[in-house]
Amino acid sequence: MTLDKLEIGKTAVIRKVNGEGALRCRLLDMGLIPGTKVMIRKVAPMGDPIELHIRGYELTVRVDDAKEIEVEPADEEAAR
Repeated sequence: MTLDKLEIGKTAVIRKVNGEGALRCRLLDMGLIPGTKVMIRKVAPMGDPIELHIRGYELTVRVDDAKEIEVEPADEEAAR
């Protein structure tokens, strides 16, 4: 699944960052690296952007960018 499909309050692990060129580099530079846990904190009233909790800080990304990030549910979420 992609990051934009993750529900608010759920945690997932980044598996792959798609995209090309500057967009992919920018996402990686912001800490969206495969193997990192990420949680959806908030979604704007109109649905874009979304706020993530990653590596101890909050990061806001556009939904179009979140569609480029493949995730899978974190172990503690999958166990439920």
